[in-house]
Order: sequence, then C-alpha cells, then structure tokens
Amino acid sequence: MTLPSFFGGFKVTLRQVLEPRVTHQYPREKRPKPPRIHGRHVLNRYEDGMEKCIGCELCAAVCPADCIYVRGKDNPRDEPVSPGERYGYVYEINYLRCIHCDMCVEACPTEAITESKMFEFSFTNRADAIYTRSELLVDDEDGMPQQLPWEDWRDGEDEHTSGWMRATAPSGSAAYEGEVQWSGELGYGVRAPEGGQSDKRDDKATGNISIRTVERAKIPRKAGGKVR
Repeated sequence: MTLPSFFGGFKVTLRQVLEPRVTHQYPREKRPKPPRIHGRHVLNRYEDGMEKCIGCELCAAVCPADCIYVRGKDNPRDEPVSPGERYGYVYEINYLRCIHCDMCVEACPTEAITESKMFEFSFTNRADAIYTRSELLVDDEDGMPQQLPWEDWRDGEDEHTSGWMRATAPSGSAAYEGEVQWSGELGYGVRAPEGGQSDKRDDKATGNISIRTVERAKIPRKAGGKVR
C-alpha cells in the first residue's frame, strides 16, 4: 500500500469532521415523519359517529403475523353500532407480534382500520401490548385517537394515516388515480387522496414531499462553529 492511498482512506472521515453537527434534542424535538410511515393502529368512525368496523374479520384473516383477533356481532336493532348488519364486538391487536405491514388496512372494505404516525410506545408487561377495541377506537366526539399512558402522541401524528393506501387505484387504472373513493371520518372529513404520477395531487393536503424538490438545508452557524 502506497502512502497516498493510505491517507486517502481517511478522506471521508476528515471531510465529516468539518461538517456541522446536527443534533435533535429527542424526545423534546422530533424529526418530521414521512407521510407513509406505519405506526399505531386506530379504528375510525363515520362522520355521524357510527363505527366503520363491520366485524368481517378480513383484517385478521390477511394478517401475516396473526396478531389481530376479531369477532363480529349482530347490530342491536334499537341502537346499531355500525351501518352494517354486524360490528366488531371484539377487536384486539397484539403489538408484540405486529410487523406494521399495513395489510390489514388494505384488506378492510370500509377503511375502518388505519395506521397513524405514532410509533413511540413501549410496555412494561405483556398485557399492555394487547390493544383492545376500546383502546383502538377513536373518540366519539372529535374522532381523536385514545392516548394511553405509555404513548407519546405529538401534533400531526394522527393525520394522513395510511397514506400509501390512498395512492392506489382500482386494478391499477390511471383513470381513477386521485379520485376519492372512501367516506369521511369523524373529526377529519374526507381525507385527501395522495398524489401519484398524474396531475391530480395536492401535496399540501396530504403532507407529501416529492424527492425531486427536496434540497439540502443550509445549516447556519454561530461564531465559533457551533450550530444554531
């Protein structure tokens, strides 16, 4: 090995020494999360407050990790829980098994189950890792997710849930891209469709950031080389 090639191996290291330090004071400060991130599940409601889950058990059938347990029950005639004939009487997700693949969201015919951006939660015992229907179901007044003691919810982590699902089109037909094909949710209304390759897109409404428009941020320095 020659002397120039020996010092050439340190080129990357020496270049990084001169770069500004970027430190996020986690958990007080969090970095922005991608629109399509898969986090904790929520069970949604229609805008009139009725539950979207119809107890079809398709989410449990398609789950590759076998972490979802659902049992349907006939709706009471006097006070129906959902618009269908049945509703999800029992709904449980075991987060010790869940791999956040979002296949349950894809299988759901009513878009009852979606995934939020919140993934910072931990448990001190196995029982806490099994979320029940009452914990997954959003509030019946404003549609906000239930916050459990071990969860760290921040502003915006309940928005744009399961964004990648809203970018798909039936049978892959471009003619339907960007067309809303789902009902509104309590507290949020009709969620905007995520933009694809057509001109039917509203990145501001969906929180989408095109990689073609992202530029490296210039980080200002204070006197002495410290990052502000």
